[in-house]
Amino acid sequence: MNNRWKMNRIGFVNFWLYDEEDFQFEDGRLLLRGQNGSGKSITTQSFIPFILDGDRTPSRLDPFGSSDRRMEYYFLGEEGKDESTGYLFLEFQKTEEANGGKSVQYRTIGIGQRARRGRPMDFWGFLILDGRRIGQDLWLY
Repeated sequence: MNNRWKMNRIGFVNFWLYDEEDFQFEDGRLLLRGQNGSGKSITTQSFIPFILDGDRTPSRLDPFGSSDRRMEYYFLGEEGKDESTGYLFLEFQKTEEANGGKSVQYRTIGIGQRARRGRPMDFWGFLILDGRRIGQDLWLY
């Protein structure tokens, strides 16, 4: 067995079109399918590179490099909400074989943000290193 950490799952809580959504990887790979304009690019831009470096610059969040939409948009929309707290997370998995059995370990990195219309966003990162898994052992709301 290849003894390395692989991306296992990405998740959104109260972010853009997602109330709560997980996308499962298969052997470190993810396939997103959909029609043009269905959100595949925004979904991937939200994680790579954003979750790895935390850069919220509008042009980094838009797959076409536009600076029209700031991070607040993905939490509040154009109208309707005045406040929202949401999370993005990336779970890694490592499987090891030893003594005829398998051992699976999990690590998670994530970002939480609180948006309030007309105010600066609150932004924090988190790590889960004890093997607990979001949506199974721990919840973000």
